[in-house]
Amino acid sequence: MRKLSRMLAGAAAVAAAAALVAGSVTAASADPIGKNGKAVLPAAYDVVGVGSNTTQFVLDQISLDYNKTVPASKHSAARPYLYSFDAVGSAKIVTKAGCGGTKTIVRPNGSGAGLKALTANTADGKGRFCIDFGRSSSGRSPSAPTAGPNGVAYVAFARDAVTYATRTAKFGGTYAPANLTTADLTKIYTCAAGARNWSAFGGKNATILPFLPQSSSGTRSFFLKTIGVANPGSCVSDGTGPTGSIEENEGTNKLLNNAAAIVPFSVGAYVEQAFHSGKGLNKFGTNQVGVLGLNKINGIVPLSGKVINHAFALSPFGRTLYNIVRTVSKTKIVPGLVKIFGSKAQKGFLCSSPVAAKDITNYGFLTWPTCGSF
Repeated sequence: MRKLSRMLAGAAAVAAAAALVAGSVTAASADPIGKNGKAVLPAAYDVVGVGSNTTQFVLDQISLDYNKTVPASKHSAARPYLYSFDAVGSAKIVTKAGCGGTKTIVRPNGSGAGLKALTANTADGKGRFCIDFGRSSSGRSPSAPTAGPNGVAYVAFARDAVTYATRTAKFGGTYAPANLTTADLTKIYTCAAGARNWSAFGGKNATILPFLPQSSSGTRSFFLKTIGVANPGSCVSDGTGPTGSIEENEGTNKLLNNAAAIVPFSVGAYVEQAFHSGKGLNKFGTNQVGVLGLNKINGIVPLSGKVINHAFALSPFGRTLYNIVRTVSKTKIVPGLVKIFGSKAQKGFLCSSPVAAKDITNYGFLTWPTCGSF
């Protein structure tokens, strides 16, 4: 969860602001955060995003730093602020002034939920959309409208990777081996015959407990696609039930505190949590690695020291991180968003700013040459 946005005073400030705008709004979010560190309700013309858990904190930081480049006296439709709502928090959110009341929405949790919220095209009644971008840690969804008029583009901004995580020796160890192949993971997540025990893969004699993040997770969809699994087997669980679904990149769920457990985990998120959180580098996020540690796939280690191993990032388990935005043609995104999400040549902030580049690496990811492409 955010460090800054969990303050009760901040929550009260947003609730009050939303109530003033929408009148009937009873549920509001404690995020996003303004330049003064206090909760704010974005203006109708601001650029607002929702979606991926993996990239929520880096977009929080980038938003804060981007907004510092816009003087308060210049804040307008021509020079909007950038804001990003976390994937987890209050049940419902008011994304902008004018987007409360009947336009108050269930907080989008995950890449798929971010896409769905964006393409719902909810407007404030005055020609402005209530959501302008969706964060996504997986590639284009089959349900995403094709780039063009009324379509969307998946605009690249950084590089990440996904591996499998198991319980570390510090918390009692694991029955799993320290390396699995793609084929091994396919068998495990389809619950294939003869592949239900860790001994089949060089581990200990124990039934495998394979887990996945909640159903809208981009990490989940990317991982399953990479190992060639369209439909996980019946032995696979995402924790749905009385204990609540498993959030991606959080090793604090009690279901994962088991020597037989295995779950996919973002390498970038692990870097930020394990090595950067609480070190004064980042204003957002906390260390929720919990009991988990990362493992090799196909003999390639996911980490090189305290950063993502480039060889792993270039493997099939490396992935591009995206922001989904509306397009006006097959090759152009909405003009007002170019200065934020555009390429380095277009002087888009995410791709050309040294500050944004530092934010990306501080939050565990890799800057990448494809930034701004779609």
